Amino acid sequence: MHALHRFYASEDGLRLHVADYPGADETAPVLLCLPGLTRNGRDFAALAARLGPRYRVLCPDQRGRGLSAWDADPARYRPDRYVADMGRLLDELEVAQVTIIGTSLGGMMGIMLAAWQPARVRGVVLNDVGPVLDPAGLARIAGYVGQPVRANSLAEAMALTAAVQGSVFPDWTAADWRRMVLETWRGEGAAWVPDYDPAIAQGLANGSAVPPLWPLFEAVGTLPQLLLRGELSDLLQAETVVEMQQRLPGLQAVTVPNRGHAPTLDEPVAHAALEGWLAQVVPVAPTL
Repeated sequence: MHALHRFYASEDGLRLHVADYPGADETAPVLLCLPGLTRNGRDFAALAARLGPRYRVLCPDQRGRGLSAWDADPARYRPDRYVADMGRLLDELEVAQVTIIGTSLGGMMGIMLAAWQPARVRGVVLNDVGPVLDPAGLARIAGYVGQPVRANSLAEAMALTAAVQGSVFPDWTAADWRRMVLETWRGEGAAWVPDYDPAIAQGLANGSAVPPLWPLFEAVGTLPQLLLRGELSDLLQAETVVEMQQRLPGLQAVTVPNRGHAPTLDEPVAHAALEGWLAQVVPVAPTL
């Protein structure tokens, strides 16, 4: 399934990109897929291929990532600005209602968007993120985000990625690492570099990357939510999941085996949980 590559302007004038995978017709429910801190909409290409054309799937690149413009003011790399960009996107495409699938930062954004525009969000899938983020995981992420990294070949980029993410995906093969590099790095002359503005790290350094989260989660507690947690996650602890279910009784929680932060959503357990939840929250007519 091929995406339409659309560009739109943020409120402050940045040229932003979204891959738009059309549904079967204009009545297809819309899914908004929001990637993690250093990632981009290519993370969800395989998912969009599986879910279309039952759903229209929007996979945006946040500012400073992928095909979206970098921001000259790094102070604007923060969740509230990203959420405002998503509101602008939905207005631009005249999308009245979405279901959000958010990985890490994308999950935070989904909850923030639901709190800001509750009538617009039908439900949120939270991929390995919750209102309490383990300092160990934050420290690991801060240790590599924004660092100057340059690879002289695809193989070297694969090795560097595996060195950082090996504990997250302990069973991955060379083919898996190659796919991740193609999704998260870009060619720069004869070299390879991560496909994001290193200045996005500023929010981790000054704390603006993580807003107070419990009030937001509780504000949208009646909204259908599915939580996927990587069994090996160092960012979302099992104890946090238990507390989330105590405070938000309708929350469905599923553990994805042998994954850290964060599952790719290609895993059979994650795929089955997501398909089952979507069938409940945004059912579609069976294809003939």
